[in-house]
Amino acid sequence: MPRHVDYQYIKLCLLGNRLPGARAHEPLRAKPIGQEVPRFNHSIPPRKGSVLLLLCPESDNFRFPLIKRPEYAGMHSGQISLPGGKAEPGETPVQTALREANEEIGVDPGAVKVVGCLSDFYVIPSNILVTPVVGILSSRQVFRPDKQEVVRIIEGRLSELLRDDAVKEKEIEVAGRYRMWAPHFEIEGEVVWGATAMMLNEFRVLLRESLAN
Repeated sequence: MPRHVDYQYIKLCLLGNRLPGARAHEPLRAKPIGQEVPRFNHSIPPRKGSVLLLLCPESDNFRFPLIKRPEYAGMHSGQISLPGGKAEPGETPVQTALREANEEIGVDPGAVKVVGCLSDFYVIPSNILVTPVVGILSSRQVFRPDKQEVVRIIEGRLSELLRDDAVKEKEIEVAGRYRMWAPHFEIEGEVVWGATAMMLNEFRVLLRESLAN
């Protein structure tokens, strides 16, 4: 990865360019296989939430933490996600993302330099409108997973996310019954698909297009 990809460069990408939004999201959207399709009928407006894409400097690269959720009877069982969750009353998207990252993996909010935000993303199964917040960690930290919410922490590398062949495709099973054809990223042996992959791909497309210019 080029050495000039640093805090200032990423900030300029987020603030100085039009976000690709759906153009980057849709190629990573999983598609049902067969007749059995998950259906969601929400009778209330979506709640707001945030996730944190936390870039941790490492030589000429950046790593970023993701979490594996516990297994349970639901659509997000065992999935890989960015740290984050639902907003508390009166919180801004940045406050939500920092609080959740602190609760889930022990990130010190005071050590995070917030760069900006990606496009809001509607997560259909959970009926949440998510704001992905991008931050850079100012000093190295040891992440501590919350035992109730996090099975394990995995770490991606920005250089690998930016590769031409980063996006893979395969069939997966969701909630023990739904077959899906899922574009995804493979990180530390885990399949990163769905909303998380779509949000990561927006950041990926933004940087790749900026680097190409």
